[in-house]
Amino acid sequence: MNIATLSTGVVIVIWVIAVLFIVLVVVRATRNQPVRNASAILGTLVVLAILMTALNAGLVFIQPEERGVVISAFNPQGYRSQALTPGLHWIIPFAENVVIYPISRQTYTMSSTPGEGQITGDDSIAARTADGQQISIDASVIFEVNPEKVVQVHIAWQNRYVNDLVRALSRGIIRDAISQYNVEEVVSTKREAMAVQIHDLLAAKLDENGLTLVDFVLRNVSFSPEYAASVEQKQIAEQQAEQAKFVVEQKKQEAEQARQQAQGLADAVVIAAKGDAAARLVQAEAEAQALEMIAKALANNPDLLTYQYISKLSPDIQVMLLPSNSPFVFSLPTMEPAAPTTTATPAPTTVPTPAPTATP
Repeated sequence: MNIATLSTGVVIVIWVIAVLFIVLVVVRATRNQPVRNASAILGTLVVLAILMTALNAGLVFIQPEERGVVISAFNPQGYRSQALTPGLHWIIPFAENVVIYPISRQTYTMSSTPGEGQITGDDSIAARTADGQQISIDASVIFEVNPEKVVQVHIAWQNRYVNDLVRALSRGIIRDAISQYNVEEVVSTKREAMAVQIHDLLAAKLDENGLTLVDFVLRNVSFSPEYAASVEQKQIAEQQAEQAKFVVEQKKQEAEQARQQAQGLADAVVIAAKGDAAARLVQAEAEAQALEMIAKALANNPDLLTYQYISKLSPDIQVMLLPSNSPFVFSLPTMEPAAPTTTATPAPTTVPTPAPTATP
């Protein structure tokens, strides 16, 4: 409770006491029981009540979230040039009065949903885009009265600044901004830029009229049923096109994977062939070197070939026939005669040979 409110309470109490005292004096007078010094007491109460009323009329307490414009009969302009700041102030009783203006933030909402805005029913902003599409805008304007321009607001708008200034100015600026963009730009690509444009224009206009724009909120953009249906069909077509594009890309990737796999197999075959050829080359070089070494060994020892020939003969051979003109390399081991068999042996058939020599 501030002092001005307390002073008002005191004044009311004094006037109530004065009225009750008058009633008491009248009642006592009808009963021939006059109140002693009634006139003096009544005069004191009335004078005190008048003084307290005058004093109370001159006291004004301004809250922190308020500013007061003083309307003065003694000022040539009809008002004080400076608004009252928070605290207790004194004005000339009955010659001046104070109009209180809030400087806290206020929100004005224009919406198509009933109950969301200051006006019951559909209060959205109907606008037309550059390509002729009809759309509806839901928006909120957050603003505050500039404490330094309260007197200006009072002179220009009084308490009409919300409906006659904020509402009318916002709707006009929003319509002008919408008319500069196509409907697709309003929906997607240029929505943020459009909101910034509206904010800047609205802030400048409100500042000229003593208000400060805190924020502009573009709440919703809605279309006519016909355009909404066309947008839905377009989105469905775009989704189908994207799906087809995805399928094509998937097939391309599968084909690329198959190509890479085939390329890998071909590369593996080539690498294996190169490895096999390299191995054969190494083997051929090794065989050539071996043959070269054998040739050198045979050149130094010609009888080695005959030895190798004999050593490779089967160990089961009991008789060996040699040409009559073949020389012996060295003494051959004595060969034991074969054991007799129980079965009858057919008579040997003589085969003419070129004078063989039997070696026992």
